[in-house]
Order: sequence, then structure tokens, then C-alpha cells
Amino acid sequence: MKNSRPEIIATTIAALTALAVAAPVISIAMLALQPAPDLWQHLIAYVLPQALRDTALLLFGVGCVALGIGAGSAWLISSHEFPGRALLLWLMPLPLAIPTYLAAYVYVDLFEPLGLVHRALATTMPLRDAVAWLPTMRSLPGAIFVIGLVLYPYVYLSARAMFQHRSAEFAEAAKVLGASGWTTFRRISLPMARPALAVGLALVSLETLNDIGASEYLGVRTLTVSIFTTWLNRGSLAGAAQLSLFMLAIIGVLIAMERAGRRNVSVEFSAENPRLAPRTLLVGIKGWLAFVACLIPALLGFAVPVLYLLRESLRRGLLSSETSVWRDAGHTITLAAIATAIALLLGLIVIIAQRWQSSRLTNLSLAVAQAGYALPGLVLALGLLTPVLAIDGAFNTLVAWLGLSSPGLVMVGSGAAVVIAYVIRFLAVPTGFIKAGFERIPLDYDDSARTAGAPQLTTLRRVQLPLLQPALLGAVIVVFVDCLKELPATLLLRPLNVETLATSIYQYASRGSFEEGSLAALLIVAASIGPVAWLTRFADVPKGPV
Repeated sequence: MKNSRPEIIATTIAALTALAVAAPVISIAMLALQPAPDLWQHLIAYVLPQALRDTALLLFGVGCVALGIGAGSAWLISSHEFPGRALLLWLMPLPLAIPTYLAAYVYVDLFEPLGLVHRALATTMPLRDAVAWLPTMRSLPGAIFVIGLVLYPYVYLSARAMFQHRSAEFAEAAKVLGASGWTTFRRISLPMARPALAVGLALVSLETLNDIGASEYLGVRTLTVSIFTTWLNRGSLAGAAQLSLFMLAIIGVLIAMERAGRRNVSVEFSAENPRLAPRTLLVGIKGWLAFVACLIPALLGFAVPVLYLLRESLRRGLLSSETSVWRDAGHTITLAAIATAIALLLGLIVIIAQRWQSSRLTNLSLAVAQAGYALPGLVLALGLLTPVLAIDGAFNTLVAWLGLSSPGLVMVGSGAAVVIAYVIRFLAVPTGFIKAGFERIPLDYDDSARTAGAPQLTTLRRVQLPLLQPALLGAVIVVFVDCLKELPATLLLRPLNVETLATSIYQYASRGSFEEGSLAALLIVAASIGPVAWLTRFADVPKGPV
């Protein structure tokens, strides 16, 4: 059957979108073909051994911290009823509102000599003796602690979605066989949650690899930091591209491990007995221990950074003084709003193209469009540099051919490169939300509208878009907040003399005066709290019989 004009246009835009997402990877591969033999001798001798070791240890350590906190707290909250549980449902995901680099700046300030913790210890012992009690935050263990504290919600949310839908049949069978609560968790609940844990750990690993602000500030020489220094400090674009390709190979391995973790594992409800396992009541000391065990990571990952930022903002009078923060906030909101609108529109078109005409091209376009999230911001910035400069060069050539004066770097100078980077990196979010939204709309609706003679665009406008409103709203919120927090791509692609909230904080931290950026940090956190709370509103299922 011949395709309609809207189908052809949607398929073409979807294919071009996929090409745009793939362009940075293609660009990096071409850059990596340039020889850099002298550089690699230096990298192999002095950089790569430490970078690979620190990256592996950081990924392993952060994964262990996130798995322990996320899976443990998710199991306690999903399987038990105890005092303060309702409060924890809202508190546990809130560390997602704290970017990793903000947590690193806060904890270094708290635990450095003459910092708040040091001064508190000095009230009970001599100042010199108190130094010995301070942990060294600028270290690999410090980085594992800080990054793990703010990334554990990825594991918590995915594991909780699985734990709270446990079938009552398994719990009752284990109880009849005499299994204790711990044995049931270890032998039944944990293996059944393996797919969810694999997804959560994969997201934690990708975010850890994407981080540059925290790792650099805490003195951990990860592969990401090595790419950054190779590009900017040693001025070797080819060397940075070769390291980026190496990092992309590691990301490919992580994704393969995530898929292997989910392979051959299927958890289905019994059609004959779909009851959920009831939550066990914990009373007395057990209940309070469960509450404290869940509360501590939420306090350390969210409350401590927020209270510190609020204290510094009030103490320094940043809330009332005229600073550049409001100008930077304007830049941030403008770039994030434009990127969110474009990402939402392209995500909708990619999904519509696949729904209207499922083919190899539309399926491939969707798969590629969702792969952008796996690209670390630094690698994305490196890969976009050549295409963006090529577009600027072509545009200037065209203008010169027309006899007009050269406009200079249009894409880079206007912030368009930052917007493109945001769209490519976060396009997976709207495509995921909208795809899930469409899956809840029966195809019968499409058939009924087609039978009534309604064109596809009319069906989209009058039937599907109204039903997609929750998914579209969710996508807007998440993409906008992710754009606000994004540091590596913004840092490298922003126009000259233009700062966003994230880069402003980075600049303050680089000058050793992070406290001056407390208000900017507070604004990012405040903007992120609402979306995180929105994401948790459907977090709990009815209590069920006990």
C-alpha cells in the first residue's frame, strides 16, 4: 500500500533525527583515524594505567554502594510496614535532584580542615587532633561514597517497582517451607529482581562514566577526566577521540552486561491467583531500625547538601544581593527550554513514524534515537565539534559567495551547539515516555478514526495527543531538569562569555570558592525536586492484607 504524505514526512524526519544522533559517533571515529603516536606513548606510560584502574574501581565501588543502599531500602519499604514508611516513600528518590558535582563540592567543604565538621570536632578536642578524625574526601573512596549516595535512587526505583509486585504465591510457599525473611529475600526476591537491578546498575554506571565535575574535583583520574585533559591540556583532538572510542567500547560492554542480566528472566503474575504479597509489620526496635537504615542515605544524599547550600546562601547574603546568578539562570532556562521543545517534537515524530509505518527504517531510527543517552556529555561534545564547525564554515562560505559580510561562528556563538547536544543526549527520554504512552492507546482507536474517514493528523490531534498529555508532561519535566544539570557538554560547547548555572558553579569550584555559587546550586536543586516528587507519586501500591 502506498504511503501517505504525512507518513513519508514523519519517516524522513525520523531518519534524519537518527542520523543526527549518530553523527557525533561517526565524527569521533573519523577523528580517531588521525595518527597520534607520540601521544599514545605518553598515555600508555603515564595516563591509561591509572585511568583504567580508577575507572574500574569507581564503577565497581559506586555500583556496590548503589546496589546495597538501593536494593536494601527498596526491599525494606516494599516488603514491610514500619513507622515513617510513608515519609521515606518521598525521601528516598530525592538524591536524584542533586547533581554528582554538587554533592562533591559540598562534602569536600564540609570535611576539609577548618570546615564545618572540623570546627564541630574542635569543640571537644584540640584543633590539631581533630584533623585526624576527618575523612579524606579528595580520594577514590571519597568519590565512591559521594557518587554512590546520589545515584542509588536509580537502583532503588527499579528494584522497588519489582519488589512491590511480588506474587503472594511465592511468599506463602516460602513461609510454608519454613524460610526466614532473610532467606526469602536472598533466595527468591533478589533473583526475581535481577532484571530490574541490571537496569538500575546500568544507569548508575552510565551516569558515573558521564561525570567529570565530581571525579576531577575529588582527584580521581577516570577515563572521562583523561579525555578532558588530553583534549584541552595536551591539545590533541585525535588522542581524545581515540580515548572516546575506547570509552564507547566500555559502554557497549556495560549495555551488553545489562541485557545479559535481563536475559532468560521473566517474572509473570499467576492468572489464577494474581494477589500481591502482603507487607510484613515490623514493630518495636525492628521497625525503628528499618526506618533509620533507610533514612540515613536519604539524609546524606539530599538533606545534607541542601541544608549546606541554604546555609551558605543565607550566610553570604546571596539571596538578596545582586549577583550574576539570575543572568546565568536566564541562560540556563533559555537553553533548556529550547532543547526540551525540540526534543519533545522530534521524539513525538520518531514514535509516530514507527506507529504509522512499522518498517526496518523506522524501527532503526527509533533504536538509534534512544541510544543518545549512552553517550557521555564530554564524548558528545567532542563528537559534535567537527560537524558544528563544518556547518558554520559552509554557512560562511555561502554568505561570502553572496557577497555579504561573514557572520562568524553562528552555531557555536549562538548556543545552538549546546541545544543540539542536549537534544541528542536526552532524546531517549521523550521517545521512552511517548512510546509508553502510545502503548496504552489501543490500536482500535486508530482503526475507528480511520473508518470514520479521519486523516492521520486529525486522529493524532483530536484522539492521541489528548491521551498522551501525561506522558508528554512527564517528558517535558525530566528533559528540562536534565538539561539544567548537564555540565560536561555545556562546559565545552557554550558560547564565549556565556555561563549557565552548572558552568557557573564549576567556575566557582575551580577557583576554590564554591560557596559563592551556593545560590546557583540551590536553584538547580529546587528546580529538580518537583520532577523527582512527580515521578514518585505512583510509587506505592495498596497495602493489601497482612
